[in-house]
Amino acid sequence: MIDKQTIERIIDAARIEEVVGDFVDLKKRGTSMIGLCPFHTEKTPSFHVAPAKGIYKCFGCGMGGDSVRFIMDHEKYSYPEALKYLAGKYNIQIEEVVQSPEQQALDTRRESLYLVSSRAAKFYAEHMWESQEGKTIGLSYFRERGFRDDILKKFELGYSPEGWDAFSSKAIVEGFKESYLEDTGLAIRNDKGKLYDRFRARVMFPIHNFTGKVIGFGGRTLKSDKSVPKYVNSPESEIYHKSNVLYGMFFAKKAIRDQDNCFLVEGYADVLSVHQAGIENVVASSGTSLTTEQIRLIARFTKNITILYDGDAAGIKASLRGLDMILEAGLNVKVVLFPDGHDPDSYVHKIGATAFRSYIEEKKKDFILFKTSVLLKEAGNDPIKKAGVIHDVVESIAKIPDDIKASVFIRECSSLLQMEERILVSELNKLRTGKLRKAEQRREQQQPDPLPPPDELMYAEELAGSGVAKATEELQEREIVRLLLLYGNMLVTWDNITDTYIAPYVISNLSDVSFKDPLCSEIVNEYVKRIENGELPEFHEFVQHSNPKIAELAVNLCTSPYMLSENWFAKRKIWVNSEMDKLKSAILGGIFHLKKRKVDEMLRDLLDEIQHEKDEANLAILMQKYLRVKEVEKGISSFLGSVIAK
Repeated sequence: MIDKQTIERIIDAARIEEVVGDFVDLKKRGTSMIGLCPFHTEKTPSFHVAPAKGIYKCFGCGMGGDSVRFIMDHEKYSYPEALKYLAGKYNIQIEEVVQSPEQQALDTRRESLYLVSSRAAKFYAEHMWESQEGKTIGLSYFRERGFRDDILKKFELGYSPEGWDAFSSKAIVEGFKESYLEDTGLAIRNDKGKLYDRFRARVMFPIHNFTGKVIGFGGRTLKSDKSVPKYVNSPESEIYHKSNVLYGMFFAKKAIRDQDNCFLVEGYADVLSVHQAGIENVVASSGTSLTTEQIRLIARFTKNITILYDGDAAGIKASLRGLDMILEAGLNVKVVLFPDGHDPDSYVHKIGATAFRSYIEEKKKDFILFKTSVLLKEAGNDPIKKAGVIHDVVESIAKIPDDIKASVFIRECSSLLQMEERILVSELNKLRTGKLRKAEQRREQQQPDPLPPPDELMYAEELAGSGVAKATEELQEREIVRLLLLYGNMLVTWDNITDTYIAPYVISNLSDVSFKDPLCSEIVNEYVKRIENGELPEFHEFVQHSNPKIAELAVNLCTSPYMLSENWFAKRKIWVNSEMDKLKSAILGGIFHLKKRKVDEMLRDLLDEIQHEKDEANLAILMQKYLRVKEVEKGISSFLGSVIAK
């Protein structure tokens, strides 16, 4: 377990914009930053980061929290794992205290899978650089392919020995459980129950996750025996999901953001060669079809993808349709085609790094125009095939969400296809209309939502009738909690009050008010307890609260999808006051709205007693009490009117 002081140092050091910025391309907007949410698919940014508050919030899917919560949610880490990641990022020495056996068990499994994968990568690398077999076969192969030693070490390449259980036996001796070797796919159990290595006599390409941890491997055989598969890859595991991973992304993400472009290649060697040529914003789909998750991964950093194809015409045609989903995601796609018989790896070694970069700049072409020319060349003079090309091209254009961009491609393709623009526009409209009709049909076929439980129905009925007060009370209580969280540690600067912070001021003025919302009540009680001890709670303590519902409430109350444009003053010279400019009104308004709710509740109770009281003497007493409370209610209402008007 990490000790409390170390946790505080980590949390203090972690800048939310830096932590999230490693995974999401953030753009400044006012005092906040926005980007595409990494937790759900979206084309319009609804993911907000508030550096001043140290929190993030997606107003699309609802995810939110601080730096630690982001790492936990994004990387599926436990709390200690997330803290260790942030400690590593900010070079903070971890000091741990003894964990309970239960906590150790919870934290051990996933971390062990990472550890055994990391140990395997180190084992393969050591074997390549230090053993005679590794140097003669593995290292010689990479050097013959023209890869520099610094690139081999950066990507942690290695070589797996020929023996059946060279790694497995060593790992078990070092204390790794056999189950972890199996779960990561590093070892396989035969029919007799004996473990043997999955990777034997292969050059090894470790696959890193977004934060740089080894999660899987690709192994290439150097044997000419056709019965031996050329590549063997790690199977799906708890830490490795190939549809969510792009080879080289860990090393490329900064360059992708800086260059605002991502080069996409097919294989491991392509990434290494292009990276070695000085083009570091390169990743590979590792021979698999591109997935929506991988596209979303790229879209976090850039809207521009440049695909580097080899010269295999059959392979190009097969992959064209699959690339339409990149257009559908709203990304800009360009294509570079290399001469027949060459892929990025072979071509960069043939012409050199400088000429390779120049070739890419000269030859890159928009995907739609590239697709049109490829299909037209194949169709030749066959009118039937040409009609199919037209339909295929317009179908791709229909997937582009930007209407202006789509109209530009229609115009350019009409020239290439020798077809009137109006015919292409008509076909485009048909496809889009059909798509909308199908979407509408799917919505109609969906079953209606099931009725809520009886207690929720009762609550809805209350809101519709006399129970509207319940919703108002909840809003008022949450407003007080919001003010405490945001401004509780600020000094009161009105009514000649000195040396008092807003939190104690609010709590003392609400000592006669009980909170009905259990979450709000728990937060207010925490303030009361801490203030009595001479302390003031910090905002981040509630964002990181052990009760996830309180943490979620704290984030929700203190974030908003709306922000005032700077143009109001910059262009129109209209000054709009912020909440900070009228903080007195906000604080006093919150206090007295809640007090008025308490008084209104007392008046309702008194009226109920009056209606049911039969004794005249008691009735007179109740009437006097009602009138006194009514005077208080009038005073509060008058005060609220004056405060809000100021």
